Amino acid sequence: MGGFKRFTVIVFSLFCIGWGTAQSGPLITSDTTAQEQWVDAVYSQMSPEAKVGQLFMVMISSDSALETSEFEKAQKWISQYGIGGLIFSKGTPQVQARLTNSLQERSQTPLLIGLDAEWGLAMRLDSTYAFPWNMTLGAIQDSVLLGDIGRQMGMQLRRMGVHLNFAPVVDINTNPQNPIIGNRSFGESPALVSRHALAVMKGMQSAGILTTAKHFPGHGDTAVDSHKALPQVLFDRQRLDTVELEPFRTLISRGLDGVMIAHLDVPALTGVPGEPTSLSPKLLRNVLRNEMGFQGLICTDALNMKGVTGYDGVSNASLSAFLAGNDLLLMPEDLESDYTAVLEAYRSGKISETRMASSVKKILNAKYKAGLHQYVPVNTAKLVETLNSGQTELLGERAMEQAITVLKNQADLIGIKNLDNKKIAYVKFGTEDHLPFLDHLRNYAEIDQVTANDIGTLNRKLKDYNLVIIGMHQSNDSPYKKHSFTEKELFWLEEIARQPTSNTILTVFAKPYILSEVLSFDSLDAVVMAYQNSTVGQQVAAELLFGVFEARGKLPVTAHPSFPVGSGQTTQLLNRLGYSLPERVGIDPQRLAMVDSLMQIGLDSLMFPGAQVLIARHGQVVFQKAYGKPTYDSERDVTNTDLYDLASLTKILATLPMLMQMEETGRIGFDTTFGELNPDYAETELRDVTVLKALSHYGRLPAWIAFYIDTLNKERKPSPDFYRPNPADGFSVQVADRMYLSDAYNDSIYNRIGRQSLKSNRYRYSDVPYYVFKKFIEDSYNSSLDELTYTYFYHSLGANSTTYRPLERFPKSRIMPTEVDNYFRYQIVQGYVHDMGAAMQGGVGGHAGLFSNANDVAKIMQMYLQGGYYGGKRYLNSRTVEKFNKCYFCNQNVRRGVGFDKPQLEEPGPTCGCVSHRSFGHSGFTGTFTWADPETGLVYVFLSNRTYPSSSNTMLIQSGLRSRIQQAIYDSLIN
Repeated sequence: MGGFKRFTVIVFSLFCIGWGTAQSGPLITSDTTAQEQWVDAVYSQMSPEAKVGQLFMVMISSDSALETSEFEKAQKWISQYGIGGLIFSKGTPQVQARLTNSLQERSQTPLLIGLDAEWGLAMRLDSTYAFPWNMTLGAIQDSVLLGDIGRQMGMQLRRMGVHLNFAPVVDINTNPQNPIIGNRSFGESPALVSRHALAVMKGMQSAGILTTAKHFPGHGDTAVDSHKALPQVLFDRQRLDTVELEPFRTLISRGLDGVMIAHLDVPALTGVPGEPTSLSPKLLRNVLRNEMGFQGLICTDALNMKGVTGYDGVSNASLSAFLAGNDLLLMPEDLESDYTAVLEAYRSGKISETRMASSVKKILNAKYKAGLHQYVPVNTAKLVETLNSGQTELLGERAMEQAITVLKNQADLIGIKNLDNKKIAYVKFGTEDHLPFLDHLRNYAEIDQVTANDIGTLNRKLKDYNLVIIGMHQSNDSPYKKHSFTEKELFWLEEIARQPTSNTILTVFAKPYILSEVLSFDSLDAVVMAYQNSTVGQQVAAELLFGVFEARGKLPVTAHPSFPVGSGQTTQLLNRLGYSLPERVGIDPQRLAMVDSLMQIGLDSLMFPGAQVLIARHGQVVFQKAYGKPTYDSERDVTNTDLYDLASLTKILATLPMLMQMEETGRIGFDTTFGELNPDYAETELRDVTVLKALSHYGRLPAWIAFYIDTLNKERKPSPDFYRPNPADGFSVQVADRMYLSDAYNDSIYNRIGRQSLKSNRYRYSDVPYYVFKKFIEDSYNSSLDELTYTYFYHSLGANSTTYRPLERFPKSRIMPTEVDNYFRYQIVQGYVHDMGAAMQGGVGGHAGLFSNANDVAKIMQMYLQGGYYGGKRYLNSRTVEKFNKCYFCNQNVRRGVGFDKPQLEEPGPTCGCVSHRSFGHSGFTGTFTWADPETGLVYVFLSNRTYPSSSNTMLIQSGLRSRIQQAIYDSLIN
């Protein structure tokens, strides 16, 4: 011990040369004079005991179950030792805020509050947002985004009354087996880690947070956890300078506030094998202060870790750490004895006044910079709500989008195109939740999850598919957890990938090093590194696969010989709808909340039993909710996947796109007449009605024809002359459950249309021309309208829930009923089209018959909004969309476009009156509505079954609720 004492005194004497109190360094603010006066004033009033107390930061829990005991313990530390700060461990925001306020009030000198928040508050606090781990951020190429993330972390820390973040981690993770760093590192390249850490640091500092780079001199190439033992780093000085120390050097040169000293054995820097770096005067003085020029706070890693407590070379770790050159002593193993040891050394002169003043004034300068000279308590009002803002979530989403990395993409398989020739299976690997990924994949295409107990059975099932997506899902609970394939999964992966009948995409929700376990990727067609199995990570991965955004991420580490650091391919943008937050597209979510209020009014007023509302802007669905129940008596709630009878939305979602396509190919023109469409009408009054006028509802045609009335008997019930309860020869047209119409009646429909007299020459909305268009389309293609629309549009669009005759594809329980019919079908109409005329055409009408959900309707409207392009496919020329989306008879007081409804001219109309004149859409009798606006980039979909139980319920129409919701949407636009 005597030898160690002499060594300590000699080292301390050398240190005294460098301990000054000049006002310079990263902790000095722009108001230097005021800062110096405050620091000197506080310091001059301190007793020796108070000065020593400032050196210690002690850990306290904010667990709600421990609040009282933790408060009492910390209050004792403050009153007995005058501690300089607190480090909060796991708990809740509310408890931490209360403890912070109470303990700050009891401390004579404001407390420096610290937190390990490497990925934000969620590293320690529940009910808060977890930003991606550093390894994930390491894949991002956009430094501005990294700075934004750092700033948002900093703002949340400030909101919690935290001043010092023990972050960023700047360890270079060159050892894939590192048990404690791993995902906490930005990567294996010194340049990458320096660049990314600097951006995050600057972001945090811009929010007023003091930053601490750790773990000096570098914990990245270790195989031991310093919490449990003393890791060795046995590289020479040249290697340490060029790798481990480089990020510290970069951050120090750019204003780093603090450095945390790790407990490591680095003989090349300490000169003493086995001596923890946190206790090395040579490292702190020669390397950190003199060579690297660091003048900020030097703090120890936790002094209760085995990496330092297991060292026998000192009598007291806190005292030795201070003598070595640390300013802040974190989490001593025994505060009382460590405090006493330092105090005695100070009183005895072993620690000079100059040395003590250097550290304490540095700490006080840090407190001043953090704003503690004008201390303000934490505002506890709406604390959790403000910590979980949409902007925070949006940054996390953008980060995952920028990070996700495509490592292999043979034949541009990603983004997935040509959905009409894809049959897609999903196979789950790993033990963790996969539903966010699978559910989000299903927003784009029909995806079947395929399972089996053995690979033979699995491969037999997979032979029915031509694209297999494998998701490897590993724990997202903490960055420390080991991620691995099982031997079975590795075998299955190769066997699935070798199947000649399908392509295979492997999407990995785990740390990159897991890929090293795969022998070869030759058989796989595509490999995607998604890094984390978070909900947002899974959703973003699904969107990437379907081309919602381009891949930009690059591997921050070497994951496999085939995928070295920096690997990453770009992918094709396919212009499919994404799913995001209102803030992303310039919509105020608080104002948009008015939609919920209006929908509640609709439910409370019995305007409809249930409904779906979807709002998209600039290609992002930012609001998608289901309300109410299928019927007023139902027990279950409506979901976003339920199907509604679209009624007249069929006109613009089925018949119109087919006519637009035919107009492009010259099969039909605006001047084509009904006499040309149907030769049977050549000698009727309808012969000269043009396509343009008919689609503009200016063709002098009747609004509708009640064909069904002629098929009722004297008791106004379906006549057996026309109907059978079961299909029979000549009676195959199913109108409803156990109700089949005579096949011959279809001719009667068209004959009756041909006998119509033209009405007065004014605007008159009419279903009638859509019967004529339906027949012309079907005759031209020699195929039914439902088959044509599915083939040419819905299938490749991924609008897989959009269909005529839904009971042929979906369970009845998923289809919303439309009416208790007591005038024609005498039954609950569910799964069959509500419109009587369309029902009498077997459920496939040109004007009605289509069923869908809001998500699918939005896809078709977005396709229009994008000039006929969607999902990497051009369906229509943009010229065609513009041509049909034009009001040709506005000067005749006809607002309609060619098929599309348009905003009202002067009188009340279908919209809120707040939309642009370029906007277009349609409404439906059953309580449906959709509208798109090219000028604002908005798509709005409202689906309901307001006709249940009776179509006489017109409260939805009278209330103008749909247009009031539209007004609320426009009122919420920020830009």
